[in-house]
Amino acid sequence: MIKIGIIGMSPGNAHPSSWSAIINGTFNGGEITSMGFPAVANYLQANNATLGLPAARVTHILSQDRKLSEQIALSAGIENVVQTTEEMIGAVDAVILARDDAENHRQMAKPFIDAGIPIFIDKPLCCNKEDLGYFASEVAKGKFIMSCSSMRYASECMTAKTELASLGKIELITAVGKKDWMKYGVHMLEAIFSIMNDPKPLSVINVGKGDAAIVKIDFEGGLQATVHLFMEISGTFQLSLFGQQNWKQVDIKNSYSMFRDNIIEFIRSVEEGKSRIEFLKTEQIIKTLLAGEESLKQGGKKIMID
Repeated sequence: MIKIGIIGMSPGNAHPSSWSAIINGTFNGGEITSMGFPAVANYLQANNATLGLPAARVTHILSQDRKLSEQIALSAGIENVVQTTEEMIGAVDAVILARDDAENHRQMAKPFIDAGIPIFIDKPLCCNKEDLGYFASEVAKGKFIMSCSSMRYASECMTAKTELASLGKIELITAVGKKDWMKYGVHMLEAIFSIMNDPKPLSVINVGKGDAAIVKIDFEGGLQATVHLFMEISGTFQLSLFGQQNWKQVDIKNSYSMFRDNIIEFIRSVEEGKSRIEFLKTEQIIKTLLAGEESLKQGGKKIMID
């Protein structure tokens, strides 16, 4: 049994409760709703039959506030509430950093990385080049660091991937979603990169504005993609794949399925002793994300990715 410690939470991110519930096989819908996440309680209830992963258990919770930690513990059957990283180190076999405030990821992850504890870091891994360089150097030293958006494991993306051959050579991918570029652009990038077997990005242009990103990406081999992220847009995450022979729309809705498969992949990685996602894949996505932000700051300048 792999003992997992979970770290949470950042505003609006229910992953500490929902991911713990998926692993532990139990949840308190009333508590999750009282924390402001009724939709999470609903999808956990709808998928109650498949909750619980027998190879692992979330045994410890650490957050910035003990009362919050106790709420998360109650919401997902977590036995131990701790107040310091030192209490968690030595008590768990792996850690999930279930916060999406990327500016804090390096500081929060470092004690566990230094201790050699396998860690999964929620999307996005980081939000600047310096932190990306730190994580890359630690991976190069042999440290276990895994990070991605769960969109990589979306069932809708997996299905699209099996149908690529029928579309012919893919010339263009368009992606549309809601919310901001830095926290949610990574979802759309992960979907594009995973469907297309992680092509190499060459350049990025962001001609949008702060609350409405319009980003064009050129890839090695000629593939082009555009990503549109609007704070106030309606609808779900959608991609359209345009090939020389046919086209396909991908409407991504099943959050529970992608979360569960993401967690399973992390647990399998811990069992195997290394991340099942090559860090280069994560690094390419974060470089693309950062290039999109840099292009916006420079008024839509094309940013080349080294």
